[in-house]
Amino acid sequence: MQHQIVSREEWLKARTALLVREKAFTRMRDELSLEQRALPWVRIDKNYVFDTPIGPAALADLFDGRSQLIIKHFMMESGQTQQCVGCSFAVDHVAGILPHLENHDVSYVAVARAPIGEIEALRTRMDWQFPFVSSYRSDFNYDFNVTFTPEQAAEKRAFYNFRETSPGPHLDLSGHSVFYKDAAGQIFHTYSAFGRGDEQFMTTYAFLDVTPKGRDETSSLGEWVRPHNMYGKGGFVAPGGRYHPESCGCGAHP
Repeated sequence: MQHQIVSREEWLKARTALLVREKAFTRMRDELSLEQRALPWVRIDKNYVFDTPIGPAALADLFDGRSQLIIKHFMMESGQTQQCVGCSFAVDHVAGILPHLENHDVSYVAVARAPIGEIEALRTRMDWQFPFVSSYRSDFNYDFNVTFTPEQAAEKRAFYNFRETSPGPHLDLSGHSVFYKDAAGQIFHTYSAFGRGDEQFMTTYAFLDVTPKGRDETSSLGEWVRPHNMYGKGGFVAPGGRYHPESCGCGAHP
């Protein structure tokens, strides 16, 4: 993009004109947020049990004494050796804000279908401090449309991001879901987002979007995002969002 070089006065005129549109966008964002919170709820009657490092936990336990819960659907299958860069990028944003969420009656938990031992190995390697549990022995991922059967994938009838589609090269996909627990202990599903809807949880984009180069990507964050401990160490991201280090020797390298 070519930019004009102008005087400070001309820049201020252009900037204040843009401010009008920014304020309109802010008001629209507020209106959309109201609509997101006004969605009808679905009561959760199924007894989901997750594996944690200290033993089984029910969905109610994940609230950890709070009334609101955000779950990050993390793409991680059993035996998976390559790390999902998009999910890793998303959860990296939680470290600084977790105390603020928890003080505002919101718990945050990542859930993956891989066994808890594999999850713990990844969490330790990445130094993630948020709760990260396994749905390996429950239907949770399937019921919330982030894990699919091989038959669904082959027939391209996986219901993901509110439409039937093919899940691509992997049977697990990503997203966020929000839950509320009332004083009587009833749990309700209130909101979910997938695909680019997940960008609202990735504040790095908000910073990049106001810099001269912007996101500097043409198709996906896999063009530039790496696990935070792998920047400057080579490797590549395969279709489907899995990071392959230079040393993995898996044969998928270009």
